[in-house]
Amino acid sequence: MSTAPTTAEPRLLTRAFVLVSMAHFLHAMSIDLYLHLPGYLASLGASEVSIGLVFGAGFASAIAARPIMGRIMDRRGRRPVVIGGGLLTVSASALYPLVHDVGLSMVAVRLLHGIGMAMLFAALFAIAADIVPASRRIQGIALFGISGMLPMGLSGLLGDRILQLGTYAQLFLVATGFAAGGLVLSLWLTEPPKDPSAEPPRGIWAAAREPALLPVWLGGLAFATSLAAQFTFMKTFVLERGVGSVGLFFASYSIAAVLLRLTLGGLPDRVGAKRVLIPSMLCLAVGLGLVARASTGFEIGVAGVFAGLGHGFVFPILVGLVVVRSRSSERGAALALFTALFDAGMMVGGPVFGAVAHAAGYGAMFGSAAALVVLGAAVFLYADRGR
Repeated sequence: MSTAPTTAEPRLLTRAFVLVSMAHFLHAMSIDLYLHLPGYLASLGASEVSIGLVFGAGFASAIAARPIMGRIMDRRGRRPVVIGGGLLTVSASALYPLVHDVGLSMVAVRLLHGIGMAMLFAALFAIAADIVPASRRIQGIALFGISGMLPMGLSGLLGDRILQLGTYAQLFLVATGFAAGGLVLSLWLTEPPKDPSAEPPRGIWAAAREPALLPVWLGGLAFATSLAAQFTFMKTFVLERGVGSVGLFFASYSIAAVLLRLTLGGLPDRVGAKRVLIPSMLCLAVGLGLVARASTGFEIGVAGVFAGLGHGFVFPILVGLVVVRSRSSERGAALALFTALFDAGMMVGGPVFGAVAHAAGYGAMFGSAAALVVLGAAVFLYADRGR
């Protein structure tokens, strides 16, 4: 008796996938230790507005580098951008301990760091998107993203511990070590094969004008801007309120996101990306709203869980939509533009949310961030109607 042939699902955990995930993990461990940088700036006398401006400088330099970065990735490959970004992040991390005031020197280091981070994450996500099977693209990107979510919690807790026992200079030294490890692993990355039938790349501005991608840009910008509230000001928030810790919030956040991706990572591919995206954005808004009202460490942890569950799906779904709706020859430019949204959101959100916190308090600031996520979900639905 014959049986119908079965088609096995394509593998996600290939050697190339594991290697790029490990490099991403080490670089993210380094960068996420700078969740504690606002505390260092505050110890130097910086206000919330000044902290937002210092962080915004790094994101401004990243935005300026994006067009060149996208062109290099699509014409020369991803690997040169990853290695160049690694060299810049190692250099910037090593310079932080030498800066002892919130002035031009600190801004210069942030500018350098911003370019390095922009190069790293655009290229690493482009490599991951290139090598995951098309039929499991969102699941693959979500799984790859775990290597960036875990460091969020681990670095928060590690930073808490380092600062309990030592100084910010020692924290920066550890961050430099992680960045150096990521750079070393990047040397073994190989260039994904190019599609020989693909049309020639048109550049980042052509990707920006692609009608199918416009809803993704709008929804992504709202999502990215809202993140500035927690990534820039969680440290000073817990210092002022005296509840919870950076490590508690981001550990809860990352654990929730990782468990979601491990257990339900294939859901968007099965039921449809948009059906999962909007509830996930609303879940993130709930988390930010809970931070606004938190008065105990337990409430900080619960807020982190809701925010992490939202982020756990929102980011890979948006990345997946960028990959699916862009030309294969312009994937590097499109992903460079998408990651630029996060730089733009942080650059604008840092000073704006800092001003809100300064004028009306942290509750109003996190409440505003929650409202922005809800607005972003509504705008995405309107702009993407009919698709």
